[in-house]
Amino acid sequence: MPPTPEEKAREEIDRLLIQAGWLVCDLKEANIHAGRGVAIREFPLKPGHGEADYLLYVDGQAAGVVEAKPAGYTLTGVEIQSDKYKHGLPDTLPAWSRPLPFCYQSTGVETRFTNELDPNPRSRPVFSFHRPETLAAWLTDEGDREIGIASEPSSIYRSTYRARLRQMPTLHEEGLWPAQITAIANLEKSLADNRPRSLVQMATGSGKTFTAVSFIYRQLKFANAKRVLFLVDRANLGRQTFKEFQQYDSPVNTFKFTDEYIVQHLQGTTIDTTARVCICTIQRLYSILRGEELPEELDEQSAEGVESLFKEPQPVVYNPAVPPETFDLIITDECHRSIYNLWRQVLEYFDSFLVGLTATPSKQTFGFFNQNLVMEYPHEQAVADGVNVNYDVYRIRTRITQGGSTVEAGHYVDRRERETRAVRWERLDEDLAYEAKQLDRDVVAVDQIRTVIKTFRDKVLTEIFPQRQWVPKTLIFAKDDSHAEDIVKIVREEFGKGNDFCQKITYRTTGAKPEDLIAAFRTSPMPRIAVTVDMIATGTDIKPLEIVFFMRTVKSRSFFEQMKGRGVRVINKDDLLAVTPDAIAKDHFVIVDAVGVCEEDKTDSRPLEKKPTVSLEKLLQAVALGNAESETISSLAGRFARLEKKLPPEATAEIAKLAGKGLKEITADLIAAIDPEQQIEQARRQFATDDPTVEQVKQAATQLVREAVKPLCNPRVREKILELHARADQLIDTVSADEVIEAGFDAEALEKAKGLVQSFEQFIEEHKDEITALQILYSRPYHQRLRYDEIKSLAEMIEKPPYLWRIDRLWDAYAALETSRVKGAGTRRLWTDIVSLVRFALHQDPVLEPFAEHVHERFAVWLAKQEEGGMTFSDEQRRWLEMIRDHVVANLSIERDDFAYVPFSQEGGIGKVYQLFGEELWPMLEELNEVLAA
Repeated sequence: MPPTPEEKAREEIDRLLIQAGWLVCDLKEANIHAGRGVAIREFPLKPGHGEADYLLYVDGQAAGVVEAKPAGYTLTGVEIQSDKYKHGLPDTLPAWSRPLPFCYQSTGVETRFTNELDPNPRSRPVFSFHRPETLAAWLTDEGDREIGIASEPSSIYRSTYRARLRQMPTLHEEGLWPAQITAIANLEKSLADNRPRSLVQMATGSGKTFTAVSFIYRQLKFANAKRVLFLVDRANLGRQTFKEFQQYDSPVNTFKFTDEYIVQHLQGTTIDTTARVCICTIQRLYSILRGEELPEELDEQSAEGVESLFKEPQPVVYNPAVPPETFDLIITDECHRSIYNLWRQVLEYFDSFLVGLTATPSKQTFGFFNQNLVMEYPHEQAVADGVNVNYDVYRIRTRITQGGSTVEAGHYVDRRERETRAVRWERLDEDLAYEAKQLDRDVVAVDQIRTVIKTFRDKVLTEIFPQRQWVPKTLIFAKDDSHAEDIVKIVREEFGKGNDFCQKITYRTTGAKPEDLIAAFRTSPMPRIAVTVDMIATGTDIKPLEIVFFMRTVKSRSFFEQMKGRGVRVINKDDLLAVTPDAIAKDHFVIVDAVGVCEEDKTDSRPLEKKPTVSLEKLLQAVALGNAESETISSLAGRFARLEKKLPPEATAEIAKLAGKGLKEITADLIAAIDPEQQIEQARRQFATDDPTVEQVKQAATQLVREAVKPLCNPRVREKILELHARADQLIDTVSADEVIEAGFDAEALEKAKGLVQSFEQFIEEHKDEITALQILYSRPYHQRLRYDEIKSLAEMIEKPPYLWRIDRLWDAYAALETSRVKGAGTRRLWTDIVSLVRFALHQDPVLEPFAEHVHERFAVWLAKQEEGGMTFSDEQRRWLEMIRDHVVANLSIERDDFAYVPFSQEGGIGKVYQLFGEELWPMLEELNEVLAA
């Protein structure tokens, strides 16, 4: 007879227990000392308590029970039954405690676990049973001893991680921003409440990683978490995160994080059992659980890009080297990108709390984290708090960018091999028309790229960042590596600069490690411009960046926000000056939009809708990793069919030599493998039946695909196919001339400037009677001396929340609205320039000019009047008068005591100036104070 559902469940539970390290036996064969963990089937309990499906012994003492149910049975209702079992152990038998501390309910498909040592014990889903040594560690108060807590007979709860989460000490707030303090506090409360998943949404640049490192330190130090996993999207972000751990200073001692705890940046296949923190890409962890090697290039790519190759991912299976209890806590960074489909099962494999970090959560993200948003800190609030900087959009539109072009028949064009970039000429026999969407993939319109770059060159130091001499640090996003190569070449030509001025930073950069190039871009004056595809699109911290330049479109809302977020990070003045010597301060950044990316409708996620959008390289990677989906096989067959027609016989012979069959034959096998008729015929042969079942056809199809793709599992075959594909041509349009349609800040930026000006003028009106500096500036004519402390106080007030109006930002806003009436936009501002700003806002002065120019003009007028009245000054007197003038520029006035300080003290001080001017000095100073600062 076939086994019953209950018997099937028992068989699967036996398998799960055995793979977790338990010895499973019947009662009559029991030997409780045969191993650390022994599971005894159908164990009779005290009268009235029934029979436990499994009784678990750990180190010779009873520790828990397992209640088995058939597949499909709902398990939360079974907890009452297992609860009865845990009280039913005969009194004569050894036990760790009574009632027994551990209860499992399982169908073999689903398993739930309750730890009675926890406060307010609550069952939770687990991938499989815990290993005996894990339960032994929990039972022996090992955690308490490690952190020096003495267990009390009346309170065994301290021995569990969940109990210790309720006893966390007060947070050391020094060095943390308010938003970071709130995030840590809310996270710790969520964990103390035993919420399995928590989501932290913090704007890019607001210190998510530092927040996470601070939180993890407290989890290790005070909650004695066994091990924490920090999952990143790409290897590059793992390296950056590891540096954050290395630089973190303990708030309670003199150690760095990595001096106190071992932090492993996992780059191989083995987790260091002594490490308390493990940093890893999610794709590497998936390969470890699957027992497979991960190609290095996949570790460097976004997890989302790898995941998108699979529609039906290969399942994660139990790995005894990395059991589900390996981590107490998992932090997943950029969780909006890496928690679905393929990767979700990696996260759900572990019996751990899960914390997600993201700047751009989607609806899926909220759903995955059970709507438990413990921190919400958007970009707008980060800007208001001075943690982020805001941005303006500068648009560049060209004719070809908007509508493509046509090259007429008879013209010569270049044909370029994609990989080798070797170029040959070809005369067109018919007109060649191409659309804008084909640019830089099928067709390269050289003058389109050049026109965009030339426009940027002409506008960057005149309109985008006026008055600068150094091109601000600029990151250009290209469509692919070849496009990036073209951009780099044209940038260097148009700016007339060398290799160090503009560099490409992509996965295909050689000669220097990409992380070294990123570090140079971040900390050195050169390069000024970096061109990338998506390597620096998310997570990478480049604080001096002031221009984010889009020469590629982006359809994903979250991905666009991440790319845009490269520019939002704040940086202190000295660090900015170290890489951009003429920068005043980073109070905003500019998005240069050359493709209309800011206007495009975007979706919440970035899934691949069709396999044709996936590169041949990624399709081959997918097959090599076991992807057997019909869409993948179909796309691959289509690519091969087109490629085979382009290849000469000697090229196809190269493939046949490596694969044992030619590309045409491989293509035919792929097509046959997904043909329903062929699959049914295979099932008939394989199972010797004329009417195969659906399951048999499915198995036959799998076998057909497996045989068809076998040649492609050879990496040398894949390399050869990619090499030949790379020789496919890209057309270079050197004929079409492009022209600029539009170049300038968009209406939104002007609206922002208008809003800023209106808010500032409203502030002046509302506070004119309470702020001393405003009272004086409102008074005409001059009747009271305006003091430096008063204008400094006003400037500091408007630069703090809720206003956050830097003087130079206000100045630039006026310049955007009234260019002809504003001087000195983009130059370094002094505290005293606020006098000019307020006077212009009050319409007292017709032109907004730096306070220094105002003083210089008035000084020249005063000097001319003195000379007209018969007063002559010696060269030395004139030099002293100019020093007095410059002092007024910086300080608003000159007083007798000021002559005791530099620069006057270096020239003889009060004694010298009195010697030069005598008693006329004092009325002259009073007159200069009134005339120059008025």
